[in-house]
Amino acid sequence: MKFAKKSLGQNFLIDKNIIKKIINSVDIRNKNVIEIGPGKGALTEEILKNNPKSLTLIEKDNSLFENLNLKFSHYNFLEFYNEDILNLNVEKIIKEETIVFGNLPYNISSQILIKFLKFNVWPPKFNDLILMFQKELADKITGKYLSTNYGRISIISNYRFKILKKFNVSANCFIPKPKITSTLLHFRPIQINGFEIKNINNLEKVTNILFSERRKMISKNIKKILNKKEISQINGLMLNYRPSQLSPDIYYKITEFFEKKNF
Repeated sequence: MKFAKKSLGQNFLIDKNIIKKIINSVDIRNKNVIEIGPGKGALTEEILKNNPKSLTLIEKDNSLFENLNLKFSHYNFLEFYNEDILNLNVEKIIKEETIVFGNLPYNISSQILIKFLKFNVWPPKFNDLILMFQKELADKITGKYLSTNYGRISIISNYRFKILKKFNVSANCFIPKPKITSTLLHFRPIQINGFEIKNINNLEKVTNILFSERRKMISKNIKKILNKKEISQINGLMLNYRPSQLSPDIYYKITEFFEKKNF
C-alpha cells in the first residue's frame, strides 16, 4: 500500500459517491481534461469512464507517477507529467476548452489557484477549473464584500473568475483523514468584466499595499499608490475607510489609475 507523504500534503480521496459528484459537476464527454495531483488514480478512473477527448495527468510524487503510468498507459490519448505543478508551464501545454480538476494539497492550494489566475493570455484556454480547498480558504476565496471573509484573495479571484461553491467534503472521505472539512469550488473564466487591468500582478500589488494594515484607515497607504487628484476621481473611495470597506470595483479602479501612470 502506498502511504501518503505529509511533506507533499497528500490526502487521498476514497469516497466513490463524492468522486462521482465531482466529475458530474461538469460534462467532460469529448473534452480535454487536466488532473492535478491524481495520486492513486481514483478520480482519474471516473474521468476515463466519462470518455474525455484527452487527459493530462500532473503528478509530482515519483512512485505515484510510476503507478499511474503502469495503470493507465494503455490509453493512447493520455499524457503524463512527473512534475511539480508550481514549476510546470501549464499555460503552454493546455489545450483549447480544457476542464481542470484538482484535489489539491492544502499547503499549496492558494498558490495553484494564483498560478491559473495569472495566465498571460486571457480569457484562457480552460473553460472550467474545479478544485478542492480547505473550507476555511474556500470561504475566503468566495468571501462577499463586507463579509468577514472578504479580503485580498476574494478581490483578486473574482476579477477573473465567476466562482461557484459546489459542496463541502467531510474529512471521513479521505485517507489519511485530515483535521478539517474541505470544499469544492468551480471557477469559470470571466471574458469581459468592464475594467481594463493590463497586468493582474498590479491588482495583487495594490491589494497588498492597502491590506498591509487591515485594521487601519487607508488614508496613509492609498497615497503610496495615487495622488490627491486621482483619489478624487474614484467614486466611493473614502480615506477614512479600512481596506475591507472598499468594494472590489474600487480596487479594480485604483489599479487602472495605478497602471496609467506607471506603465
